[in-house]
Amino acid sequence: MCSSSSNTRSLTASFATLAALSLLLAACAPAAQPAAPAQPAAPAQPAAPAEPAAPAQVRDFVTWYQYDEKNEDPKSDERVGNEYLRRTIPQFNEAFKDKWRWINQPQPFDKMDTNLVAAVQAGGDVPDLMQAGDGSLIPLLKNGAIQDLTDWIKAQPWFNDLDPSAVTGCTGPDGRIYCVPVAISPFIVFVWKDHFPNGYPKTPEEFKQAAEALKAKNVYAITFFGSTAFDGNGATRFTNMLIQSFGGGFDDGQGKMKLDRPENVAAIQFLREIVAAGYVHPLSWEGTTTPFVEEEPMKTAEAASFPTGIFGYRYVNPLKAPNGKEYKKGNEEDMLDAITAGDIFIAPLFAPEGKKPGCGIGVTGFVIPTGAKNPDAAKDYINWIMTKEQNPDWVLGPGGGFPALRSMLPEIEARKPVAKAFYEQAAAAVAASQCRPWYGSLERRDEAKKIIQTTVYKLVKEDPTADISATLRAAEEEYNRGN
Repeated sequence: MCSSSSNTRSLTASFATLAALSLLLAACAPAAQPAAPAQPAAPAQPAAPAEPAAPAQVRDFVTWYQYDEKNEDPKSDERVGNEYLRRTIPQFNEAFKDKWRWINQPQPFDKMDTNLVAAVQAGGDVPDLMQAGDGSLIPLLKNGAIQDLTDWIKAQPWFNDLDPSAVTGCTGPDGRIYCVPVAISPFIVFVWKDHFPNGYPKTPEEFKQAAEALKAKNVYAITFFGSTAFDGNGATRFTNMLIQSFGGGFDDGQGKMKLDRPENVAAIQFLREIVAAGYVHPLSWEGTTTPFVEEEPMKTAEAASFPTGIFGYRYVNPLKAPNGKEYKKGNEEDMLDAITAGDIFIAPLFAPEGKKPGCGIGVTGFVIPTGAKNPDAAKDYINWIMTKEQNPDWVLGPGGGFPALRSMLPEIEARKPVAKAFYEQAAAAVAASQCRPWYGSLERRDEAKKIIQTTVYKLVKEDPTADISATLRAAEEEYNRGN
């Protein structure tokens, strides 16, 4: 009887025994029987079709811009940004078609910060990414509304190409980076060449002389954002440029407002004088009833100059030059064409002898809100924007300034040759100026700009005989009570 064992054994120990047994079994075995005929093999069954791979889940990527891609109104103030989103949303969705679907939720530009803070604090839906500037950083940070991006941004291949001043604009008091800068927006002056054929005045005295000559021709020397509209946003524009040009400022460097200083008093006295003399276009003060109406006199050359942010080139159109030439594409190229043709030039603001022209500066880019559902989508988007294929369009569109990536300016000029003169002149004006953020060390910036512009408006338009020093002192005390 033959049996088998499940135990494993050593072949070396039993080799001879197994060999002998094999020979014995072979000798005693009966003759082999013929094998049964082989049965035909069963036909092979066709393989079941493979299950298709489950499609990757495409998730929504939600942004907050001040632009609305659904608004196709050619007269919209934000048509440049609207068109930019209309063009690029499909591009992004195609590039990330298996991963993200970009959905933009437009927000009023002057309510974006407060809307985000409210959403974060209520635990509601927040976007994955929001367009924001450096002026929003402290309010958003103090309310816990944005994420720390330091480690991520420093690990990106484009980080070392960023202009250091742009990174500084996105850096909080703790030294951490909370926004991604994409464009830098200094403040300059757009000037009609025929009205200032010898260049823009260098000093306030030269400005008065030129303004008097223009007045004889029924031309106002200047128009600017002088109203209290948008909670005092004018403080960040011409008011700040003028105050800085006279050597003044809004803060003491330690977080307190400091308005009552000789330089500020001199700047406001000068403003009173040029308004009383009829050198300032009346629409400069009317923005509370018709937003941005101060741009109109520059468009028609009724005003000879317009100090504002460099981003203003997107909005001041169509144009009619003093010589009758019209630029009426109705988009940002009107200003670029006029500069290239030599009808408009860019200059720094005037300043008293021994002072450098004032120049506000801002940074525009992105923040990732606290509680964003898809922060990875935001990071994919930012890296996409930072490519040379996408960055020039963003800077020329939503950015409206110089690229934060230093290597991108040649790319922009190559893509849009009509912008070359614009950037060259703007760079020269900035180099001749002293550019710094309007808010200095002030943290409650929304409150600060409202107090500042309301005070200046009162001193110049409502009560031009009021004591300037005392009124400025009362305004700073109002702000400082909140410290």
